[in-house]
Amino acid sequence: MAAQVVGMQHLERYRDMIPDFDEFLQILATPLPLTVRVNLLKTTANRLKEHLDRAGIGYSELRWYPYGLRLEMDRPGRMLEHLMGHIYPQEEMSMVPVAVLSPRPGESVLDICAAPGSKTTQISMHMENRGLAVANEPSAARIVPLRANCERMGALNVAVTKFDGRHFPRYQFDRVLVDAPCSSQGMARKDLKVLDRYSVKRSLDLHRLQVEILHRAISLVRPGGVVVYSTCTYAPEENEAVVARVLDRARLEDVALSGLSGSPGLEEWEGTDYGGELKRCARYYPHQNNTGGFFVAKLIKT
Repeated sequence: MAAQVVGMQHLERYRDMIPDFDEFLQILATPLPLTVRVNLLKTTANRLKEHLDRAGIGYSELRWYPYGLRLEMDRPGRMLEHLMGHIYPQEEMSMVPVAVLSPRPGESVLDICAAPGSKTTQISMHMENRGLAVANEPSAARIVPLRANCERMGALNVAVTKFDGRHFPRYQFDRVLVDAPCSSQGMARKDLKVLDRYSVKRSLDLHRLQVEILHRAISLVRPGGVVVYSTCTYAPEENEAVVARVLDRARLEDVALSGLSGSPGLEEWEGTDYGGELKRCARYYPHQNNTGGFFVAKLIKT
């Protein structure tokens, strides 16, 4: 309990940043709703709902995303639909970056930090298995579940690579997703211990890595192409401060998904001016949609 209190104290630095901060703290102690993504490569939303109805499993549709469901059950990983690849257990906010990326059939798309594959398989689904989806993961151990998830979900247009994202080989993609390694504060409703591991120093260390990966992502996308940068943390050092470093090579577009509540990106933090353009980014706090926390930025290469 004492460790949890210390972890929660780290969040106090955001009191003036997060709207309705006390409500934000309160929801962290509540269970995270269980959500899954319907995999259109193997089934349809209506067919899956019919199966859930027959099994007596309650569900509700996400307001903003037609392929997401909240389930009234535990352990969807034990469901036959999971084993068959008809669903992917995926936190609701984790579905946002690919929805913003909006990959299309026939394109070339890179997921530069891909494991365990939730977003890669979502990309492949949006592409209808047409075109090239590259799932890059530098860790050999994490490639195993990445490959397994792609196979289970029927993501046939995925090529798996193993490179440090900062040094991914020269190629030209239409879209690149950078779901960056981060301090994961937004996952606290799953595991409060992530807050115990947080420090500003850790954010600053991650900042350097994140900037290098994002710079490489922009170099890999064609002019006019799209790069989506996302994290599951609240730290501005890992979010706006990273995006601000690449605005000499790309411009921001608004992140807005109908039916999903959020807050604009920060234009300033602790005396550092990130610029007015940063308000085009989106911050999603747990109490706004009863979810985890996420940051998303959509960049267009100039």
